[in-house]
Amino acid sequence: MLLAAEAATANAVVTTTTGAVGIAWLIPVLPALGFLAVLVAQRWLRARAAYLAIAAAAGAFLLSAAVAREVIGAPATYVRPLPDWIEVGALSVGFDLLVDQLTVVMLLVVTGVGLLVHVYSVGYMLEDRGFARFFAYLNLFLASMLVLVLGSNLLTLFLGWELVGLSSYLLIGFWFEKRAYATAAKKAFITNRVGDVSFMVAMFLAFATVGTLDLLELNAAAPGLSAGVATALVLLLLGGAAAKSAQIPLYVWLPDAMAGPTPVSALIHAATMVTAGVYLTVRTSPVLTASIDAMEVIAWIGVLTALLAAVIAVRQDDIKKVLAYSTVSQLGYMFLAVGVGAFREGVFHLVTHAFFKGLLFLAAGSVMHALHDETDLWRMGGLRRAMPVTFATSAVAWLAISGVPPFAGFFSKDQILTEAYKHGYGAIYLLGLAGAILTAFYMTRWFVLVFLGPARHRDGVHPHESPASMAVPLVVLGLLSAGGGLLNPVHEGPLYRFLGPAVAPIGELGYVPVGPLEEPALIGISIVAVTFGLGLAWWLYGRRDLTAGRVVEPVRGTLADLAERRFLVDEAYAAVFVGGGGAVARGLARFDGRVIDGLVRGAGATAVVVGRVARRAQSGRVRGYVAVTVVGLALLLLLALWTVR
Repeated sequence: MLLAAEAATANAVVTTTTGAVGIAWLIPVLPALGFLAVLVAQRWLRARAAYLAIAAAAGAFLLSAAVAREVIGAPATYVRPLPDWIEVGALSVGFDLLVDQLTVVMLLVVTGVGLLVHVYSVGYMLEDRGFARFFAYLNLFLASMLVLVLGSNLLTLFLGWELVGLSSYLLIGFWFEKRAYATAAKKAFITNRVGDVSFMVAMFLAFATVGTLDLLELNAAAPGLSAGVATALVLLLLGGAAAKSAQIPLYVWLPDAMAGPTPVSALIHAATMVTAGVYLTVRTSPVLTASIDAMEVIAWIGVLTALLAAVIAVRQDDIKKVLAYSTVSQLGYMFLAVGVGAFREGVFHLVTHAFFKGLLFLAAGSVMHALHDETDLWRMGGLRRAMPVTFATSAVAWLAISGVPPFAGFFSKDQILTEAYKHGYGAIYLLGLAGAILTAFYMTRWFVLVFLGPARHRDGVHPHESPASMAVPLVVLGLLSAGGGLLNPVHEGPLYRFLGPAVAPIGELGYVPVGPLEEPALIGISIVAVTFGLGLAWWLYGRRDLTAGRVVEPVRGTLADLAERRFLVDEAYAAVFVGGGGAVARGLARFDGRVIDGLVRGAGATAVVVGRVARRAQSGRVRGYVAVTVVGLALLLLLALWTVR
């Protein structure tokens, strides 16, 4: 592999209040104002709320495009100063914005996909009672994610991080009247709080050792960190990132989050929120390179997550659950990339994943819309003629995520695996290749069960194509999924060079290739692996009569049954953390009630008894007081005489 990173020069830091960067603060402000306006005036706006929310999202996208144009034309790291919001002793935190090449990529992905999801939601949510409220929440989420991306310090980033968690909770639990949906929202919220604690401790450590939370200053100081501090800091940041981006062991919230409306799945759990952890690790890449051991931990967590989620996806029968575990798996590849030092390849996969996974979720929503909210894959089939636009765009997304050339996913995933091989991670490369085979397999299964073969849907259901507001975003994302690989068709392509100054160089880290194979041979191996996965799935599902439904499932056995039950991870967590934690909490409550409260009550009772006895001595009779005084003096006299003697 050619390492252009070694030749890339760092961005000059430019503080500015002019140009497109000068008004970049409006990018999160517009959707925030849209959220407030829709929330306050939803009774009067009603259906028109969608247009206000879409206008806010469109404005944010256009401003992001203007900022991107400025950064492309004059590459630099821009800092847009804004007033401080915390100043305590040596800690000074401002709302300053950080705009560089990485920021630009994230801005375009977040606002671009966000705008398409807003448009799609007009048709999907039209009949819902909470139509206006839904668009308010979409705007809130968009504003939160943009604060996260634009923050120039860890605390501002964390503010966006927490607001993203809040808006995600609101969107996942949008239909909170249903207990399962409310439970899924709480599960997502609580699981992410675990990671947030790790993130907060990372900030404490960063400030204690470096004396700043500013991202540029922290990255600049990274080479001077001791090995122990660097490792601890990276692992703590990983804890926060793993929760937000659904990695082992904190991935369990994301599949349940499919309870929310399908546009939420496309926006939050495919293209934006779940990539926040990847963004955090890439943004702090100089800190990561200060601890190669910690980076290897990231790589192993990524590849194991990718493989585990892929195995589980093979036996899921819910149209969105398959895609949910696929999201977990693809996020694993991004963490794999970060862990092996392929930061730019990880961002490239983040971008292509936003295209094809956003498309897959929106296509799933289109199918559910046509089948009266049916989600069982075994009650679908035969939709290719009834839904030609959804079928064609889903085919593009299926080929893209499977890694079939020349679609977008082929380029990004292959470059990650190539980097793993070139950087000496042989076992990780092989496991990643196995995950790619499984991806091609379960996505082919998904596509066949949804669109091909005879119709298996319920009586009285008449599938039809979705309205234009839903179909147009499918077509746009389909085009991006087909041609997104052109952003970086080779390792040193346009996106690779563009991102160079914004990430840490890794050439000097001394990576040694696994073996003598060059990139063309590795590409050939990837194509063979993907072809095998596609062919096996087609042989098992495409050529079989599936009219009998789930009973003819060809993938059977103990491992398959465990995969269908998600390896009982949720049950284990419930037993350990809910059951065990609840038992500990109840035991502590009993200890508090019987021992601690008993001591308090005992002290009070003792005071009452002593008071009652002492009260008798306060009779108010002078004769009694004189008698006591005389007796006391006599006792003191006897004591004195005894002592002298």
